[in-house]
Amino acid sequence: MKKLFLGLAVAASAMTFAQETQTTVNTDPIKKEKQPIRFGIKAGGNSAYFSEQKLSLNNQKIGFHAGVLVNIPLSQKFSLQPEVLYNQLGARNVVSSTDVTTGNTNVKTKSEYKTTMNYISVPLMVQMRPTERFYVEAGPEFSYFINGKNSGESSVATTVGGVTTTQTVTNSDDINKDNVNKFNLGLGLGLGYDITQNLGINARYINSLTDMRNQKPEGTEPLNHRAFQLGLNYKF
Repeated sequence: MKKLFLGLAVAASAMTFAQETQTTVNTDPIKKEKQPIRFGIKAGGNSAYFSEQKLSLNNQKIGFHAGVLVNIPLSQKFSLQPEVLYNQLGARNVVSSTDVTTGNTNVKTKSEYKTTMNYISVPLMVQMRPTERFYVEAGPEFSYFINGKNSGESSVATTVGGVTTTQTVTNSDDINKDNVNKFNLGLGLGLGYDITQNLGINARYINSLTDMRNQKPEGTEPLNHRAFQLGLNYKF
């Protein structure tokens, strides 16, 4: 009988050890080990304006950004992500907008002005992951001005008896590079979510710290870029 109890005790101990060993083996190593370095691409839309403007839909210049990235894990929760982007910034200003109806005639007028400024930007983001898929990020962004354009558009739409006639006048000219500060320093703050192991979505706000003008007129406030970015990224 003693030998039977002893045998059962040894068997129970062996089964317990096997279960513990199996649990250890099945533990997801991703949660315990630092991830490898990964390369990727990203692209998305920009909504930009100048610091002297009030934040409104009438002041938002729609553009885009696109480029490459490399994600370098520093620990289980922190990583460094340098990027190289083609980045379109600028601003939009609706100078005037009217809508007048007289009898059966409606006249709508609109005059707006746009500034488009193209940069090569190098964000250097530090990312922190409170969960496996979600992260927050912050870091500097270094940009170099390539070229730009100022454009204006005025339109008059006249509707009589349901028939609309539109007259539009446009003009544009290139920005003089000598008037622009070639280098720009900004700060970025954002968040992101990994939809799958490869595909993710990211939102970021960029606040420029450098006056974009090469020579700031005396007695004026600095003129800086502001931009919201929303895009997708794909890591290989």
